[in-house]
Amino acid sequence: MGLNQTPASERVHIGFFGRRNAGKSSVMNAVTGQNLAVVSEVKGTTTDPVYKSMELLPLGPVVMMDTPGIDDEGELGALRVKKSYQVLNKTDAAVLIVDGTAGMASEDWRLLEQIRKKQIPCILVFNKADLLSGEEPIHDPKDTERLWVSAETGAGIRELKERLALLAKPEETKARIVSDLIAPSDFVLLVVPIDKAAPKGRLILPQQQTIRDILDANATAVVAQDTSFSETLKNLGKKPSLVITDSQVFGKVSAETPEDIPLTSFSILFARYKGNLETVVKGVTALDHLQDGDKILISEGCTHHRQCNDIGTVKLPGWIREYTGKEPEFHFTSGTEFPDDLSPYKLIVHCGGCMLNEREMKYRLGCAGDQKVPITNYGILIAYMKGILKRSVAVFPQVAELLR
Repeated sequence: MGLNQTPASERVHIGFFGRRNAGKSSVMNAVTGQNLAVVSEVKGTTTDPVYKSMELLPLGPVVMMDTPGIDDEGELGALRVKKSYQVLNKTDAAVLIVDGTAGMASEDWRLLEQIRKKQIPCILVFNKADLLSGEEPIHDPKDTERLWVSAETGAGIRELKERLALLAKPEETKARIVSDLIAPSDFVLLVVPIDKAAPKGRLILPQQQTIRDILDANATAVVAQDTSFSETLKNLGKKPSLVITDSQVFGKVSAETPEDIPLTSFSILFARYKGNLETVVKGVTALDHLQDGDKILISEGCTHHRQCNDIGTVKLPGWIREYTGKEPEFHFTSGTEFPDDLSPYKLIVHCGGCMLNEREMKYRLGCAGDQKVPITNYGILIAYMKGILKRSVAVFPQVAELLR
């Protein structure tokens, strides 16, 4: 996969924050060398977060995020400010833009406090250095947090890009999806149902990424639909080292997979990849304690057109009612929407999070943990209800111990 095709969830997310007319959009445009964001003297020009995937050398694939002013006013302004703070949840590196002619205001300090609380690497940029009277401010190389720039003249922009590059997560430290579980020349059989929700002419992102990771391990990926899985297994001529299935057909595939062949799902692999497998395995047992009227939040990280038999809003609620014999109250969120207050919920069921970057997924898990609300994901929940979760996580012995 080339740099230009790198999924947004795998890119470094750089957020530009600040008060209205501090020059957020101008600085971002100067850093990228492109007019990605609208620039105007009118306060509040940026009314919604603006996202742009691009290559930023020497950093590589990034998502640049321009945000509404954190000092916006009125009822609508308060909603815009809230959106800016929500962007922090997915920010890998923050650039807080301050109008250098005015200095830090209370809104800047408040946001900086949140950035530090969330342990987000941050560069404090004082813009409009060209408008200051007297000599231009001197850069202190020991001060890695503060930097004076001028979006107008380009002063300090190169150093800003260099500092941003230092905040990138080194490629070699990133987790693997499946390649550490297999060896060169292994066969891995992937079960991919093609239903109404499947995108025409392509596979969904977790399937694409898993196939690529298998190839990177010099192993062989064999892809079959659930309707032809059993026949494919017989015709392989070699026992696969692992079967990976879509969660929706977990029960069927488990029944057709011999016990001596390891089995797991895309959801389970991605829960580990996002660093939350143990948490979601522990959380799923809350299913056994649900009562009528308990609130359950079903949350998806992406937005898509709902099909008539959508897994999140239709299938999962139906399966939960059938398994528990109870009538819970279901609430649904998608995309960037995720409640600040999770206390009303007895259980959160999240998607695999393939469209969310690692920081946002960990933020959501952290929110649930802080408020002591159990959280699990689609694949773990389905495997648990089908009675096959223990088998499905057996490839991760440390996690399997949690179910004993």
